[in-house]
Amino acid sequence: VREQSQGGSSHALAYCGPGCSWFSRIVLEIGPLAFNHEDYNGSLPTLILRPQSWTKVSSIIFVGLPVSSGFTYARIEHAAQRSDWMLVHQVHQFLRKWLIDHQQILSNEVYIGGDSYSGISIPVIVQEISQGNEKGVKPWINLQGYLLGNPSTTRREDNYKIPFAHGMTLISDELYESLQKNCKGEYINVDTRNALCSRDMESFHEATSGHDLAYILDSSCEWDDSETSSRRSLEEFPKCSSQIATLKLSGKYRKMVSMYLPYIPNKEDIPISFEYHVNLSRKGYRSLIYSGDHGLNVLFLGTEAWIRSLNYSIVDDWRPWLTNGQVAGYTSTYSNRMTFATVKASLSYSPCCPSGSHIDSTYKRIFKIGWRPPSSGVQA
Repeated sequence: VREQSQGGSSHALAYCGPGCSWFSRIVLEIGPLAFNHEDYNGSLPTLILRPQSWTKVSSIIFVGLPVSSGFTYARIEHAAQRSDWMLVHQVHQFLRKWLIDHQQILSNEVYIGGDSYSGISIPVIVQEISQGNEKGVKPWINLQGYLLGNPSTTRREDNYKIPFAHGMTLISDELYESLQKNCKGEYINVDTRNALCSRDMESFHEATSGHDLAYILDSSCEWDDSETSSRRSLEEFPKCSSQIATLKLSGKYRKMVSMYLPYIPNKEDIPISFEYHVNLSRKGYRSLIYSGDHGLNVLFLGTEAWIRSLNYSIVDDWRPWLTNGQVAGYTSTYSNRMTFATVKASLSYSPCCPSGSHIDSTYKRIFKIGWRPPSSGVQA
């Protein structure tokens, strides 16, 4: 989708996965279209323009991955196999071939983006493209950097659920102190022989079970992952805005926006992506890492922790960034050209619009932070 601003496109973003139809990205998240919610009668839904689309600031290549998600399919058996590394190679190969057929994009500054589990693969993709450029692989890609939303990076992010839940008053001081004492900071791989820690973790899950883990201000949503329910309508969970419950589609149109598919087997052969952030920082690529601050999935606390462990100095200190004159989140920038930003009262897995009139436009402004960090107190 070409950039919509006047004067032509100067940036191109390849937005990749995970597990979603590219069409869902266009109409439910960052694209220029949205469903018209009024007077829907069960037939083919009509579309309207989304004024806050990321295409206002960049051309976007929407890539549906891994294979078998959305409309993607494989013609040969080998290509149908799924693993982290295969996804990396497929994206790299696709982009080189795609640019051969779209010469007008070759001069654009290229960024690679994604969210959630894509935090594992995107930094590796960026490094592979960079290495390809260094080896003279054609066509040359004008790679500038990458952006990630709530990115899984160390696969240890869930360890921050307990301090987050305590800070948000989802669990009591007593339970928090007991968890610290009995689990000794390990909340993921709990030793089943540790009865006290297991008891406390059970109490934790019971205390937080009434919340939507992706967006704790929202109603809790139960997902039916059975084969007959794999293509969900958009209003089967009318109170679950973070699950994109805004419009009821008749069955034959649900596949177009299928975001939550049955579990797709995928070999997790990239253990963590932290080392790739280290390598890309040394090479001088810029990056934008953003996190919703009200989700229990891929917590911003964990993201902040691994960013700090890169050990780069802060060049633009922690400060609010604004939209419509209101604080929309907080941001800081480091000497490795990495910007970290939080999104106020927002969800923890994808750049869609959970609630609040400013949320949809928030992501456009966060995207612009990645190109031109505003000075302190200035609206993004």
